[in-house]
Amino acid sequence: MKLKRVPEDFQVEELTQFAADGGPFVLYQLTKRSIGTPEAIDEVTRSWNIPRHRVSYGGLKDRHAVTRQFVTIKNGPRQSFRHGGVELEPIGQASRPFDAKDIAGNRFAIVMRDMSRDAVTKAEEALQQVAADGLPNYFDDQRFGSVGASGEFIGQAWCRGDYERTLWLALADPNEDDRADEQDQKQILRELWGRWPECKAALARSHRRSIVTYLADKPADLPSDFRGVWSRVRVDLRSLYLSAFQSYLWNCLLAAFLRQQCRSEQLVDVELKVNRVPFPLSLSGDQFTTLQATELPLPSARQHLDEGPIASLLTDVLRGVGLELRELRVKYPRDSFFSKGWRTAMVPMAGVRHEVSEDELYPGRWKLALGFDLPRGTYATILVKRLTEC
Repeated sequence: MKLKRVPEDFQVEELTQFAADGGPFVLYQLTKRSIGTPEAIDEVTRSWNIPRHRVSYGGLKDRHAVTRQFVTIKNGPRQSFRHGGVELEPIGQASRPFDAKDIAGNRFAIVMRDMSRDAVTKAEEALQQVAADGLPNYFDDQRFGSVGASGEFIGQAWCRGDYERTLWLALADPNEDDRADEQDQKQILRELWGRWPECKAALARSHRRSIVTYLADKPADLPSDFRGVWSRVRVDLRSLYLSAFQSYLWNCLLAAFLRQQCRSEQLVDVELKVNRVPFPLSLSGDQFTTLQATELPLPSARQHLDEGPIASLLTDVLRGVGLELRELRVKYPRDSFFSKGWRTAMVPMAGVRHEVSEDELYPGRWKLALGFDLPRGTYATILVKRLTEC
């Protein structure tokens, strides 16, 4: 479970203290189970018939957890929402929307179950190492949910200007997390790709079908306008596709940096969805200081880097995916772009605590209860992967 608190500089007042014509942003606590943040917001906006642009939140939270986060809706209903694994509770209102810059940090409570005693011992040792050395600030698998069975990044094809491949990856590439109905729709697209009238007739009503309709309505003697139809894909989805590719490249940059700074015996490789990455251990004082002080650039053509070790490492990373830094941009549509900025290489863990006890759900086995605080943007599941790596 992830717990949050409103930062001190985000002013919240009770609902009853605002005039009806004040146009406030109503602040809600969103609690969700087994569903991602965008999907949860979609359920709310559909049920309340609210335009998506009136909703703002701090970040994308893991679907495989019970999470709580803040959401603001401009002129939102002053009532609760409950449906399936989504709960929305009004807790106040503010003069501006809540977004990522308002997150001070995250507090986590995790229970690891069905563990052998040996696995618990190894996890405790790894926890001590991470608490001492810090946690590599990798983006975790939640960031790469759009990567399907092909293993290709939608953003990579987009940067190359291959709009048909970009569209195919977004609409038809099978994914292990697809629901049964989603699997069926993607299968139709793969089988009927290019036969757009047939494809349109076979698909259920959806955002996907409206995109195919655009292709089906083009005269048969004209080439398919994949570039034009790509702009009809929801802009929030297109932004996620770029973020996934950029996050992968940043992970590769951090991995290369750690291999450069640490000896091989100081590194433990951990499997992520899209690659294996190293975690440092037993750092010297100088290594600890260097890693904690380092920030790495989010790869983007908008990023201007001076020549040096970091720029050289990034060049090597991009060469591995067949791109140069100047090519890390999209030419169309112009409403989407790679983020520009820097991300901390290593982050400290605060308030680390753990407790070992017998697992009441699995007789004869053990459980490890963890509690800790991490800065915003850091993935707690990265720690779990490190603790369970054999």
